Amino acid sequence: MKNTALKLYLTIVCLFSSVLIFANPGDDSDTGDLEGGEPMPINGKLIFLALVGVLFAIYTFRKNRKLA
Repeated sequence: MKNTALKLYLTIVCLFSSVLIFANPGDDSDTGDLEGGEPMPINGKLIFLALVGVLFAIYTFRKNRKLA
């Protein structure tokens, strides 16, 4: 029961936290354009994220294989 309640609580928190994460800060300009300034590149550190994901998958598979 505790485990199910914890999973439900975490799912609800993750679903509703996206409202706070993606809130628009607004803009004080006359045009109301929210896309001013330089765009930030998101692919600069993507290779590191992929590497960490692969290493975590290898770690998880090895850990589960030792338990079985």
